[in-house]
Amino acid sequence: MTKIWDAHSHWIPPGVAKYTSFFKRGWSDIDLLLNTLDKSGIEKAVLLYPTSDAHLKMGGWSKVCALYNEEISKQVKRHPERLMGAGILPVDRPKDMVREVERIRELGLSCLSLASSYEGRFLDDESFLPVLEKAEREKLPIFVHSQIINPIGFERIRDPLLMPVVEYPFDITMCAGKLMMSGRLSQLKNLKIIFAHFAGVLPFLGDRFDSTYLMLRAREMVKDLGSLPSAILRNIFVDTSGAKSASLLNMALDFFGPDRILWGSDFPAKKGLTESIEVLKDLNIEDGEKESILGGNLMNLFGEGE
Repeated sequence: MTKIWDAHSHWIPPGVAKYTSFFKRGWSDIDLLLNTLDKSGIEKAVLLYPTSDAHLKMGGWSKVCALYNEEISKQVKRHPERLMGAGILPVDRPKDMVREVERIRELGLSCLSLASSYEGRFLDDESFLPVLEKAEREKLPIFVHSQIINPIGFERIRDPLLMPVVEYPFDITMCAGKLMMSGRLSQLKNLKIIFAHFAGVLPFLGDRFDSTYLMLRAREMVKDLGSLPSAILRNIFVDTSGAKSASLLNMALDFFGPDRILWGSDFPAKKGLTESIEVLKDLNIEDGEKESILGGNLMNLFGEGE
C-alpha cells in the first residue's frame, strides 16, 4: 500500500493567527487538519509557515518565532505519528538565526520553514549563509514558501487576484534563481532545499534559462556558472502544493524528474486533497515513481525511507 506523506500543510497557532489579516478562519483548527489527513489517506504531514503579516503587529519576527516554534512543537509532540514541524527563524535578528536552528532541534522540530524573501532580501543574502551551511552539515531540510507580504512586483501591482496568482510564484522563482546565480546551489551540493509550488514558474523557464545563458556567456555578459542553469536548478526539490493539473505535473516531471518532486497539499489553502492525489496516480509514469512522489522522496529527505 502506497504511503502518502504531505510535504506542505499548514497550522497556525491561535496566538499568531489572531494578529494576521488573512489566517484567522480555519487555519488554527488542528482537529480539522487531522480529520482531513484521515479522510484523504495521508499518513503524515509537514507543518509549514505560510508567511504572514503577524510580525508587523507582534513586534517583529523574533516575537512570532518564539511563540510559533513552541506551539508547533507542542502539536508535533501530541501527534508524533501524524505531524512533523518546521521551525521559523528570527530574520530580524540575523546573528540569532543559527542559535534558533539549534533551539528548533531541541524542540523536536525536524526542518526549517523559510520564506522566499524578506522585505526584498532573498535567501542568497549573506545573512542566510550560516543557516544554509548549518542545514547542509546537519542534513536539515529547508522548505521554502512563497513570500506573500510585499512579494516581487508588489510595489507596482497591488491586485487581490494577480498578487497570489502571479507575484507569489515569481517571488519563489526569483529566490531559486538568485541562489543559483550567487553560487549557493553549486557550493552547497548536499543542501536539502524544497521549494513550494514547483518553485514557481521554474519548469516553464528551463529552456529559456539555458539558451539565454549561452548567448550571454558568448558575449561575456554573465559569469561562468560551471554548468547550464537547468542542470543546477534540477538539484533542488519541489512540492506540488495541491496541483490538480496533469499537464503541470508532467511539465515538472520533465524538468525535475520523479526523484525531486514531493506531493504536497497546501491545506487548508487548497481543498480536495483526494482529487490532487488521484491526478498524480493517473499519470502515465511507473508505479514506483508515483510512490516516490507521494511519500518516498519525503521519507528519504527525513532519513525514514525503507
